[in-house]
Amino acid sequence: MNRPWTLASSVAGAVVVALDGTALTVAQPSLHRELHATFAEVQWTSTAYLVAVASLLVFAGRLGDRYGQRRVFGLGMLGFGAASVGIGLAPGVGWVIGLRAVQGVFGALLQPATLGMLRAAYPADRLASPLAVRTGAIGLAAAAGPLVGGALVTGLGWRAVFFVNVLPALAFGLPALLRPEPGPAPAPTPSARPSLDLPGAALLAVALAGLVYAVTARPVSGVGLALSLLAAALLVRHERRAASPLLPPEVIGSRAVGAALGILVAVSASLVGTLFLATYVLQRRLGLDPFHSALCSLPLAVLMVLSAALCPALLHRYGARLTTAGATALLVLGVLVLSGATVPVALGCGFALLGAGFGTVMVAATQVIVRWAEVTVAGVAGGLQQTALNVGPAVGVAGATALLAAGTGPALLALAAVAALALPAARALPGPTAVTTPRAPAPDDPVPASGPAAR
Repeated sequence: MNRPWTLASSVAGAVVVALDGTALTVAQPSLHRELHATFAEVQWTSTAYLVAVASLLVFAGRLGDRYGQRRVFGLGMLGFGAASVGIGLAPGVGWVIGLRAVQGVFGALLQPATLGMLRAAYPADRLASPLAVRTGAIGLAAAAGPLVGGALVTGLGWRAVFFVNVLPALAFGLPALLRPEPGPAPAPTPSARPSLDLPGAALLAVALAGLVYAVTARPVSGVGLALSLLAAALLVRHERRAASPLLPPEVIGSRAVGAALGILVAVSASLVGTLFLATYVLQRRLGLDPFHSALCSLPLAVLMVLSAALCPALLHRYGARLTTAGATALLVLGVLVLSGATVPVALGCGFALLGAGFGTVMVAATQVIVRWAEVTVAGVAGGLQQTALNVGPAVGVAGATALLAAGTGPALLALAAVAALALPAARALPGPTAVTTPRAPAPDDPVPASGPAAR
């Protein structure tokens, strides 16, 4: 397998999605004016995408496990690019909302595959380095998104934001479809391939879509939460009885994987909720314009890239347990600094701590999730990781919005407490011996209830 091409494709897919989301935020005011949309309709240009992508990520990962990660990645990239063109040509906001949902479907296809391809291309004990490159690229995209989006909207209009996706979609999507590289030996018969478990996929989609819709609605939707809980209960019942469940027991039964997923939800909720509140601190309390606000938060992206690059060495020396716990403590400290900061220098320090903490946690927790899965279920593992990183931010923004009435200071303290929930969960992650010798179980390796942890 061509590892450089695989890594480049994984990075390209992650960056396209990250740029699209951050640039859209900048473009929404212009879209609002030009299409004469209501505020609710503008919100749905984000919500439609989030609901679609969050509900389908795990099932899309299973499609990659069954039909090939590269093939699903190529289809996702090309579909994402085609939907972007449609949005750029949309005559009204209704078309934009509908096509954003379509874009979310294809985004769900490509995102788990970016991790599944890496798991298939690299040995388990060498995954940390490519994951660090991927995480660093996401950090750069997050920093560049508002700048690129602002330049495009100012010079060419909001539609140009979506046309940017076309070139990378073609450059990486077509080769993945036309010349897919072989992964592990294919199953001898179609029946030996992983089952799609369509009932499980439908129940999971309803549970996740209901949850994301409920927390993104204003006010929070009680009906959406009730539907999500009901679907989740039915999903648990179904998965226990299914011969080939959508969520493999060797993955979700691992304490290490469960802890890593919970950590990603907690830290991403805290980070994104904090960034949402920081906008009010920077622009309303300190009176900074959007450009200078972006400069204040720039240390977050810089430290995220640097910490991601350093994380493989930390994992090798200290293991995922200590590395994640230390990085989470940095993130909590960053939120606490921001809760009391009143000058740009202190704010910059707070953002730097956020970036250093989140970049490290992202690599360490993702490495545990993807590495703990066999190649045959790497897509599902990638889908679970991406689901955590979609649900967490939605919950974080919903919580920040609900707490905003109490003031930004108390709200940020609450978000620091949310991030601190990851500290006890980090105890379930493997130590340094398990990271450096993934095929030989160490005494402190977590053992799932269903049997030995899948490596």
